[in-house]
Amino acid sequence: MIVYRVSDTTEKPTPTPCRPFTETLNPAKGSPLTITQRHDETIKLPTGVGITLDANQMIRIELHFINATQQSVPLMSSTRLMPMADADFKEEAGFMFMGDMDIYMPMNGVYELPPTKTGTPNIGVYMPEPPELAGVHYFALTGHEHQWGTDVKVAITANASDPGMAVYDVPNWIWSEPATVYHDPPFSVPASGGFRLHCTWDNQSGGPITFGESANAEMCFFWAYYYPNKGPRVCFHTDQTATHDFCCPDPNNSFCSKLQ
Repeated sequence: MIVYRVSDTTEKPTPTPCRPFTETLNPAKGSPLTITQRHDETIKLPTGVGITLDANQMIRIELHFINATQQSVPLMSSTRLMPMADADFKEEAGFMFMGDMDIYMPMNGVYELPPTKTGTPNIGVYMPEPPELAGVHYFALTGHEHQWGTDVKVAITANASDPGMAVYDVPNWIWSEPATVYHDPPFSVPASGGFRLHCTWDNQSGGPITFGESANAEMCFFWAYYYPNKGPRVCFHTDQTATHDFCCPDPNNSFCSKLQ
């Protein structure tokens, strides 16, 4: 479930099909506030940190689901925002979503991203921190995979060769109820540094699996909450043809324009 702040002015109570993140990475139209993959979750913001909403602010709730039965299944999802006194508000929370799209796993076997090279420790794929977020304070992270996922690990690192320091490493991690890890005090990424992301799966589907939004495809992502808010960022890494790292919104990136 994803909760957005949107610029809509008319309530639309009837659920309709949609594309993930559509019209929500254009600051003029809206921005994601939070994501949860758990049955029930409370996002805990640090003291003095909150989310600001304009008068008559519209909220969009987006659900991702799959019905594997032969019958219709009713769904219900809700969110509740807890108010805080103006005098207590110090900083606004921001949101970042980051991951690797280079997923191709053969059938019936364990797979990891990046693939382990013989004789070389697998320290994960390096992704630079968005320059706009330099110096912000990250206080919570959640790993994200689909049904064949077995683990997500995240570290912060000074550069592309630094193994880094773990900030998300959950024993017995469960894809359908991924833990949110809180940091008190929050951490910052080293100057000009970034994140390392490592994902594992056990593909028992009977066929190969690639990256995709479908529940039958796979993902390797994490989302993070930070302050002070510098705007939402959705970041992607790929080594196809060459190494590319980019974050949306970005008016000069054609992939980002499709999400807007």
